[in-house]
Amino acid sequence: MKKIYIIRHCKAAGQEREAMLTVEGIEQAKQLAESLQQYEIKRIISSPFTRAIQTIEPFAKKAQIDIERDERLAERILSTQNIDDWLEKLQQTFLDMDVKYEGGESSKEATERINQLIEELFEASVEDAAIISHGNLLSLLITKYNSGFGFSGWQAMKNPDVFLLTKDGQDITIKRIDM
Repeated sequence: MKKIYIIRHCKAAGQEREAMLTVEGIEQAKQLAESLQQYEIKRIISSPFTRAIQTIEPFAKKAQIDIERDERLAERILSTQNIDDWLEKLQQTFLDMDVKYEGGESSKEATERINQLIEELFEASVEDAAIISHGNLLSLLITKYNSGFGFSGWQAMKNPDVFLLTKDGQDITIKRIDM
């Protein structure tokens, strides 16, 4: 049985690539590290964004696991232009996976990007892995396995948030883990 722990980063000070965790986020990361110790995680793959790395660093140090950085876990770009009604535009991308705004990535493209990594992890020899990424991208992945998650699921996500994706033979399930 393969297990992939899907982790949304802790509370951050912004959305830019180098945005760091807030003081609260740093405390959340320490608490997350304690909670994750009960699992058999052997591999960690993270978005290269600072807030994602900072989220998993306390656990990685305790577990003595190197953090692999993977661009496929980077934040999804909705558009390179400022969009006043960005929330409505984002919702539209959950309704139509092919919608794409200027300089952005469609939901279909983003889902394919992260799913490529998930498929590699399912094929890898390591049983239990953790990926650390961002709410928008992770909600698309969760929606792939639970169609009812969608935009409202994204809205309900917390910082941090943890889900468990399990593959047992051909059966794939996903569920939220309370931390």
